[in-house]
Amino acid sequence: MRHWKIFAALLLCAPLTFASEAPYCGDEGVWVQILGAGGPELHDGAAGPSYLLWIDNQARLLIDAAPGASARFDEAGAAFEDLDAIVFSQLSANHAGDLPAFIDGSRFHSRTRSLPVLGPEGGSSIGISAFVERLIGPDGAYPELADFLTVKSRGGYRLSVRGVPATGRRRWARFGNEDLQLAAVPVHHGSVPTLAWRVETQGLSVVFAGDFSNRKNVMAEFAADADALVVSHAEPEHARGEARDRHVTPSQIGRIAEQAAARMVILGHRMNRTRGRESQSREAIEAQYSGALIFADDLECWGL
Repeated sequence: MRHWKIFAALLLCAPLTFASEAPYCGDEGVWVQILGAGGPELHDGAAGPSYLLWIDNQARLLIDAAPGASARFDEAGAAFEDLDAIVFSQLSANHAGDLPAFIDGSRFHSRTRSLPVLGPEGGSSIGISAFVERLIGPDGAYPELADFLTVKSRGGYRLSVRGVPATGRRRWARFGNEDLQLAAVPVHHGSVPTLAWRVETQGLSVVFAGDFSNRKNVMAEFAADADALVVSHAEPEHARGEARDRHVTPSQIGRIAEQAAARMVILGHRMNRTRGRESQSREAIEAQYSGALIFADDLECWGL
């Protein structure tokens, strides 16, 4: 009976993607689209971990700008001017490498309102403010994009960069508008300052847990009653040592999802070491968790 319920749930939230058509999310409601379901590997056939949140047929939030995400953004039919914010879970190359491509490409869109860019701040690594300055500041890697940090931007808008504390255990919730509210909490991912993000919209909640080891044991509470819990599936069940200090294993994913009472779990950031092991991962997760379970692929779109 439990497996039948899971099958029925998957049918109800089946992705609207077809081989002969452009990927498409529904005209109404809240949808999570996977821009990239891979990791940093060059031979996994996928873009890096990146997601779009669609609300009533508009792409309103970009979560991580991983390598390949800008091309997938175009394939998804998203409009840059619709974005309310870009948020980063971490600032490593495989989560933030396509930010310059998004900024440079935005010159050819009609955006006029400022664009909030939110990311981790604090710890031993540079935070989002210094990261953006080093990337596109006047003395950065791409100084030709520096005017996007000013009111005289040739793109017609400016970036509004805001740091979110990535140390401690305090929940941050200082961004929102009439359509969505954001919250973030620091999570443990080895030595990398990392945030998990929660989005509330239309009475629904999506948690982008990203990369974390749950050492601080914060995720079950942060993801409580989430309609979708998006988690990195970078390590197999037998992972040990440093790998377990950076990522949760399948059985841990299942335990967290069950404690949180998440309605659906979406597994992204699928590394090659977990591909081909889906049956083992599913077994380990479903031994703990009774909700719907999805192994994500690029450009799939899941309705809530």
